[in-house]
Amino acid sequence: MDRPVLFDIDGTLVDSTQAVTMSWRRVAARYGIDADDIVQVCHGRRDEDVVPGFFPADAVESVLREVADLELLHAELVDPVPGAAAVLTAITDDAWAVVTSGSRTLMTARMRGAGLRLPPVFVAAEDVRQGKPDPEGYLLAARRLGIDAASCVVVEDSPAGVAAGKAAGSVVVALASTHAPDSLTQADVVIDDLSDLHRVISSLPASSGTAPFRA
Repeated sequence: MDRPVLFDIDGTLVDSTQAVTMSWRRVAARYGIDADDIVQVCHGRRDEDVVPGFFPADAVESVLREVADLELLHAELVDPVPGAAAVLTAITDDAWAVVTSGSRTLMTARMRGAGLRLPPVFVAAEDVRQGKPDPEGYLLAARRLGIDAASCVVVEDSPAGVAAGKAAGSVVVALASTHAPDSLTQADVVIDDLSDLHRVISSLPASSGTAPFRA
């Protein structure tokens, strides 16, 4: 790769749709909540930022524990996003990191379940005070790599993640895997296939702020 790359995990490197959906449906059913409403907004956000918007205040802590247990139980019900293994193989250890809204334990299990290489820098939900769309996670990852976030390319699949990458000052490539391209227009580039990433990065501007285009 020509630039350091900061990756999201779910929907970007790992397809965890089945595991996520199963876990939320099971918990939502117990409270009479429409799980579809949760699934539509949970991608790219921490569970602790999602749960209070749907569940009674006195149930938040127990719901968070139950969701965490279920997602860990189903951690191996994942697949690598097409092209992910090849992309990670082509990156040197000092030039990439992951920034995820999930816990380190869960996301490590999902990366392993998908057969993907683990990153040298791993920023998880418990490492930040503010989750995406706040840029804290991406700024922290760049700092741990010893580089400026403005020199990085962020790869994301959700509007919240795209917003976080842009707020960090990075160039953002959005993968249209879990969200429609028209919801990812804040990104600098939208791609349909991760195998296009190297080619796209080679053609990116030096900094963010240009109008988005479809690769």
